Amino acid sequence: MSSSCPICEIAATVRAKRERRKDARPGELLAAALELFVEKGFAATRAEEVAKRAGVSKGTLFLYFSSKEELFKAVVRANIAGHFDQWNAELDTFQGSSEELLRFTIRAWWERIGNTKVAGITKLMMSEAGNFPELAAFYQHEVIQPGNDLLRRVLQRGVDRGEFRPMDLQYGVYTVLAPMLFLATWKHSLGLCSGSTSVIDPEQYIAVQVETLLHGLTRREGTAPATAEPMAHIDGPQTPAR
Repeated sequence: MSSSCPICEIAATVRAKRERRKDARPGELLAAALELFVEKGFAATRAEEVAKRAGVSKGTLFLYFSSKEELFKAVVRANIAGHFDQWNAELDTFQGSSEELLRFTIRAWWERIGNTKVAGITKLMMSEAGNFPELAAFYQHEVIQPGNDLLRRVLQRGVDRGEFRPMDLQYGVYTVLAPMLFLATWKHSLGLCSGSTSVIDPEQYIAVQVETLLHGLTRREGTAPATAEPMAHIDGPQTPAR
């Protein structure tokens, strides 16, 4: 006859829970760090604040990450840099036209980065890179360059297939990036306190930007001029042109 040991079972359950908690800690610390870096910036975020928000001690944080700088790098790798292999694989297997691929790329960026807390890292780096050159070099190597390379591949595909006109690809990449960077920065700055006259609908903004990138501002021969409602200026209604 086998005998049960309730105390042993309870102890085993507690140990199992502790192990699960231990395994989850790095992710919890990264989530807390992302929130605080976006809310306060890199310089103003303290390690003890991250630990407190994650529900651990400061000493526990440093068991996993040797410094605040390494914690920031881990946040960037977990949320952005670590996904470039997947994103490039999606480009490799995309079956549609290059116009469809460009639309997909920008919309996927919005869904995965722009419309999440991660977009705040973009604004953080733009505002604080000059004070932290080592982090700026890291971000350049692991985010900016791979991101530029991916966009370059999208544009090069279109040129090679005769779907896009020949272009200076370096500046073509910047042309695609500019509206994306503006939206990410606006979302985590003026967008937090915008009045009704300066609200941006991200989906509509992206749609307009993609159409402008693909077709420019000049009306093509044989197309009727579009009519649009007057747009509100950021500081109030625009004065009609005379």
